[in-house]
Amino acid sequence: MRRMLAAAVAGILTVLACTAAAEVPEPDSSGDPIRSQEYWLADNGIQKAWQTTKGAGVRIAVIDTGIGHAPELDPAVVGGTDVSGAGSADGRTPVGPVDANHGSWVGSLAAARGTGDDTGMIGVAPEADLLSISVGFGASSQVPFTEQVAKAMRWAVDNGADVINLSFTTNTLDWDTSWDDAFLYAFEHDVVVVVAAGNRGSGTARVGAPATIPGVLTVAGVDQSGHASVEASTQGITIGVSAPSEDLLGVSADGTVVRWDGTSGAAPIVSGIAALVRAAHPELNAANVIERITKTARRPPGVSDVPSPLYGYGIVDAAAAVSASVPRVAGGPADELKDWIRLYRRAQVAPAPLPSEKPVEVPPLPRADPVSRPVSPLLPTRERVMYGSLPLMAATLPAILIGLGVTAAVRRIRSARGSRAPRR
Repeated sequence: MRRMLAAAVAGILTVLACTAAAEVPEPDSSGDPIRSQEYWLADNGIQKAWQTTKGAGVRIAVIDTGIGHAPELDPAVVGGTDVSGAGSADGRTPVGPVDANHGSWVGSLAAARGTGDDTGMIGVAPEADLLSISVGFGASSQVPFTEQVAKAMRWAVDNGADVINLSFTTNTLDWDTSWDDAFLYAFEHDVVVVVAAGNRGSGTARVGAPATIPGVLTVAGVDQSGHASVEASTQGITIGVSAPSEDLLGVSADGTVVRWDGTSGAAPIVSGIAALVRAAHPELNAANVIERITKTARRPPGVSDVPSPLYGYGIVDAAAAVSASVPRVAGGPADELKDWIRLYRRAQVAPAPLPSEKPVEVPPLPRADPVSRPVSPLLPTRERVMYGSLPLMAATLPAILIGLGVTAAVRRIRSARGSRAPRR
């Protein structure tokens, strides 16, 4: 199952990476064309949210092909690791012959620093820190993909991640059981996990794992007009919110800025917004960070019922998520996943409880009578003589004597009568 899952993931991510289009031209004296093309900064309330916070003090872990070295990225990356066995120890060497730049594009959307005050690509949370965790897809790694993700999740949590971004899909609803513990580990340590929904254009007809894992914030994609993207998004009941997924920019590992599409880019936009919320409201747990993002999302025109399988609760609004008044909620992602595990995984038998009181002492039974050897009923025994033969003899002998005496008396009487009879 793990090999099939890894193959499915590799196929999906490869297609996503190939959606990169033309290289964005370099800045000229008339202005910065890169910054001006980041339409989501204004359209989704991100620039307005910067009046409150830019995400300082928050760590976003990007579990992907590795965040390469580029001027916009180097100041943001504060740590990393490789779980594929094919990258470098710091997680900064891109992994994979085709998708190597994917992790750099994702990281730049979340927290790129730009190349100056108003130049170069800037991320949604430009003061947040990044953790680069490189994974390999398909033949890029000899380590099973499910094992890589489980290890990456735990490393991210142990190294201070407040938000984890997963911009890949397996195209299957189910997931390996090892992910139960890995995601639960993140949830129990109060981490917000943001996941891409996948793209119809790459063959993802429905949302697949990890976007189906209870407790994650699944992100669908919309175009610049706010309509659900036909190619660069998919649909499903697990979608939480939507974000731009078309005509996005990304910084490659070599510093080149490219244009690309996909929910792989929509997810880090939401991860950046989660970082803004966590920085503005450090007292909130992961459940309430997600609550602010989903409940302040704008409903698209014509959508009355939410959550919608196309948009979730709506299109993200960073300014509202940071500043609006949103009632707090109880529970959280960990509770959702625990309930799912309890209902759908085979329950593990708990060890038998130890007795709380001392056992009752039962007195020993009396010894059994000795076993006697079987005796023939024709042979006399002590019991038969004492309780049978002797009493019988004692009763029979007087009866015989009495009988003999009575017989003798009868004979005498008859004899006497005969002697007195007259003779003729």
